[in-house]
Amino acid sequence: MRHCYKGICDNWFLYICFMIHVSVLALRNAVPGSITDSVDVFEWINSFFTQQKKEAPFKIELLGFTREVKMKGGKYVILADRLFNEVTESDLIIIPALTGHASSSAYINRDCAVWIADRYKSGSEIASLSTGAFLLAFSGILNGKQCTTHWAYANEFSYHYPGVRLVDQKLITDQDGLYSSGGSNAYWNLLIHLVEKYTNRETAIRTAKYFVIDLDKNNQSAFIIFQGLKDHEDEVILKAQQYIEEKHLEKLTVDQISDHFFITRRTFERRFKKATRHTVAEYVQRVKIEATKKRLEIGRKTINEIMYEVGYSDIQGFRELFKRITGMTPNEYRNKYTRQKPDSYSYRTKI
Repeated sequence: MRHCYKGICDNWFLYICFMIHVSVLALRNAVPGSITDSVDVFEWINSFFTQQKKEAPFKIELLGFTREVKMKGGKYVILADRLFNEVTESDLIIIPALTGHASSSAYINRDCAVWIADRYKSGSEIASLSTGAFLLAFSGILNGKQCTTHWAYANEFSYHYPGVRLVDQKLITDQDGLYSSGGSNAYWNLLIHLVEKYTNRETAIRTAKYFVIDLDKNNQSAFIIFQGLKDHEDEVILKAQQYIEEKHLEKLTVDQISDHFFITRRTFERRFKKATRHTVAEYVQRVKIEATKKRLEIGRKTINEIMYEVGYSDIQGFRELFKRITGMTPNEYRNKYTRQKPDSYSYRTKI
């Protein structure tokens, strides 16, 4: 079901043909905060509009398998407004983040995946928060489309859902009425994005200020810690991954690595890509950049010294590679993650 609305931003008027129905799913193994935060955002907007003597734009409902949804071993209980099978129409459905083994948590909620797919085919838009992307992918409606998720689960996601175009460097995605967000608190950025989409820019800015959210942040590359996919059964490739990680300070070539394991380059590259979802060259680059990041975070060496240390000699090429992978220049990354000592400390150490 697609709704009709028109925002007149300058005068803070909002004409809505009918109230926008938001369904927040209270799933098994969900992160409670991602559920309550979603409700809080849309309820705050309703309150803001009513204070301005305007119609509240959203109807918010919590949907569950049961009326009482226990989470975190019963430490939290969320009371659902309705059951899934009682709802046949909704404008926006929000899938919360999932805890534990993401693939298993998605499977536990498989009955809901069927409902989600049916609602999408009927016109509902679907937003997944962080690892909620696993349930969205399980539903089948993400095939051939872009999606992001928590960077720590990117390997697992790619392994189970190769038909989805994972762009784990992005903070949020928006394609064909399907939305997703990256790691943990990134779902706040998606919620603000949805606010702007369903109301207007001014409301989104006001909401971001109220909840103290950095508006327009668009990638999570700087937060990613590269962890090569090792949940496969190719023992030779596992040893090759370990070899690359141990020898990351050396100038490694694909021929050198394949020769070391007595495999032809063509066969080695094919098996490596199938097992790790990366080409050999990409894997070497990611390992070296990860080593660079750690040195920038804790070391006192110059960027050029670190570059030579991890096996690069082309300054411009290295900087471009680092920015492509992390979304920041080496200097920006160092400034972001290196704690500056206060002047008083510097003064005392000089004494």
